[in-house]
Amino acid sequence: MWWSEWWVWMVAGLLLAILEVLAPGWIFLGFAIGAGVTSLFLLVGGPLAAWLASSLPALLVFSAVLSLLAWLALRRLLGSRAGSVKTYDEDING
Repeated sequence: MWWSEWWVWMVAGLLLAILEVLAPGWIFLGFAIGAGVTSLFLLVGGPLAAWLASSLPALLVFSAVLSLLAWLALRRLLGSRAGSVKTYDEDING
């Protein structure tokens, strides 16, 4: 089926990356990375990739776990630091 093709996941990753540019907030980038890694995993192949390609639910769970890991990594590397609160000591209009 079409979901087991590597290029479908690559196109989905590229579309999600474009969506991240249009609506920034580090939300869609994790999903784009998850779809891209899933695409590379299907492209390289192997017994686990063959099993994942035969089952849409397993492939979606695999992609979701990769997306969550990518989002957590991005949050840790690029996100706001714990306890950082933006304060203004002077009037920004003056």
